[in-house]
Amino acid sequence: MPGVVPAYPCGPITFEVSANVVGGQLVVPDGTTQKVKPSVGGDATVLGIATKDAVPSATSQDSTVPISQNAFNFSPVSPYVAVAGDGTWPMTAAAAIAFGALVKAAAAGAVTPFVEGTDDASLVVGQCVDPAGIASGSVGLIRLKIS
Repeated sequence: MPGVVPAYPCGPITFEVSANVVGGQLVVPDGTTQKVKPSVGGDATVLGIATKDAVPSATSQDSTVPISQNAFNFSPVSPYVAVAGDGTWPMTAAAAIAFGALVKAAAAGAVTPFVEGTDDASLVVGQCVDPAGIASGSVGLIRLKIS
């Protein structure tokens, strides 16, 4: 075989969601639906970060404007989300993360510090590159390194 061309030479890959996803959350495969959902913590199957919001296709997005007699929604949220596996992204910390610390997936698609000697190395999804570190519940810069 003379060579191989990558199916996705660059950029994120698009997946359908099985649960509400907010841009900036880590997503994992949903084994029962073959779609993606936010991480729940300790996930070894993180695919990457959702680059935008998405809702499942069965979610009603009817207009809620009280004076409208027609149910128009001119900006529905897509049931698909682009998922990036690398790059530097603003992410929410589930616990305080020091500058340079490795991180793993936490509940609700957030990140939390990786515990050296306790956690399995396969859980590492990135590293905190925010010079001030990230306080618990705050947003800071994480460099994703999902392989």
